[in-house]
Amino acid sequence: MAAKSNPYQNLLKSIDINGKSYNYFDLAALGPKYDRLPYSIRVLLESCVRNCDEFQVLSKDVQNVLDWEQNQAVEGGVEIAFKPARVILQDLTGVPAVVDFAAMRDAVKDLGGDPQKINPICPADLVIDHSVQVDFARTPDALNKNQELEFERNKERFQFLKWGAQAFDNMLIVPPGSGIVHQVRT
Repeated sequence: MAAKSNPYQNLLKSIDINGKSYNYFDLAALGPKYDRLPYSIRVLLESCVRNCDEFQVLSKDVQNVLDWEQNQAVEGGVEIAFKPARVILQDLTGVPAVVDFAAMRDAVKDLGGDPQKINPICPADLVIDHSVQVDFARTPDALNKNQELEFERNKERFQFLKWGAQAFDNMLIVPPGSGIVHQVRT
């Protein structure tokens, strides 16, 4: 079954800011239920509206989010379709994800398939930020010395992640020394 066009195209508007045009869905046009939604639920609603194709995300999913207040009382809950535009991973969760993708590629190859087809579905940014130990402090070269030790201690891990950054589509690996996940803005 092929995806249909988005039934919420009529909500698509554009705005010019500093000479650049941006498109957005005017969610307030969905009616008064929108005004009563908590901000976090509005994020889910925007995702459903933006991705509604009547295949993976249905108009019913949009209505389920709009009916959030009533659906809280439904026993067993109501499933909501959610397609994130991007996933940010820090190294604690991201490194195992890269290992899993590599293992899936090996399995697909062993089964005679094309391992290059194994990639994250949506863009994923992996920020390597939790491997620094402080061995040197209170000297002008402390940062450089600590980073050198970090690279020495984690050489194999960093080589593997560098391979992952080159091997997988839709994956950006932010190298160590670039900041922590809470600071990264792209």
